[in-house]
Amino acid sequence: MLVKIGDVELGEFPLLLAPMEDVSDPPFRALCKENGADVMYTEFISSEALIRDAAKSIQKLDIYDYERPIGIQIFGEKIDSMRQAAAIAEEANPEIIDINYGCPVKKVASKGAGAGILRDLPKMQEMTDEIVKQVDKPVTVKTRLGWDDSTIKIVEVAKRLQDVGVQALTIHGRTRKQMYKGEADWAPIAEVKNHPEIHIPIFGNGDIDSPEKALEYKHKYGMDGIMIGRAAIGYPWIFNEVKAYLKDGTKLPEPDIDERVRVAKKHLKFSLEWKGERQGVLETRRHYTNYFRGILNFKPFRKRLVTTTSPMELFRLLDEIQSTFKEKVE
Repeated sequence: MLVKIGDVELGEFPLLLAPMEDVSDPPFRALCKENGADVMYTEFISSEALIRDAAKSIQKLDIYDYERPIGIQIFGEKIDSMRQAAAIAEEANPEIIDINYGCPVKKVASKGAGAGILRDLPKMQEMTDEIVKQVDKPVTVKTRLGWDDSTIKIVEVAKRLQDVGVQALTIHGRTRKQMYKGEADWAPIAEVKNHPEIHIPIFGNGDIDSPEKALEYKHKYGMDGIMIGRAAIGYPWIFNEVKAYLKDGTKLPEPDIDERVRVAKKHLKFSLEWKGERQGVLETRRHYTNYFRGILNFKPFRKRLVTTTSPMELFRLLDEIQSTFKEKVE
């Protein structure tokens, strides 16, 4: 059965790339799309910064046709600002407008934005209602189970959001208090999915880091799809690996050194084009460890990758890595 957000068809069991600050930019999204991600989301964008035309936030609206379907994610604590930001985001012509009700970071949540709004469900409902009325695109939400263990009301949250017109819900299986610690609990997500009054797609998020776990959670919890975040950082191949395993149990081989270097180069090249030399170099560093994870005796190269500042030197270094480790394999 096809999963749809509004009129946007996503396939039978879509894999979604999580919106991650300073990670889910166009260069990274391009690699995830190439490697099997079905739905993209931008980094979250501050509503206040967007309505003030802040350059960094405006740049986050950049989307490309090959990424589609894609959602632009916004966050904020003021209802009117969020409504205006949704209108601006819609002008960039994504398929989806997504609202962040899940960010646990203190500077966001303490102001009542992100996961902070989980302490004020009537405000969450009112804000969402205003955004749904403002835009013609389907509106979706990403949230957490609750503020803490004593305030998990995720079924009520889902009902309220569905009632005002949200067309899909992604739930991260942790509370705000947990941050990213402990194990994600998918049982409450399944409670939402299996509730007789819930008819919108429900996507699970949290701790999916292998094809085996994706298959286990699909059968155990019955989601409409899975959102993958941290496991994709520096390892965009996880989407195709999960798809192959879900289809017929095929375990794809890990990418060889040629593929790892190709992807690292492509990421760096796009980052340089999109962000300029300095930021392009700095913001790809977080990915290198995972691009080359599992390779024995890689440590000396890793140090050079995260300290080299010249793009030309980085490309030369990647060539050196390719020739060095290809020789070892051969």
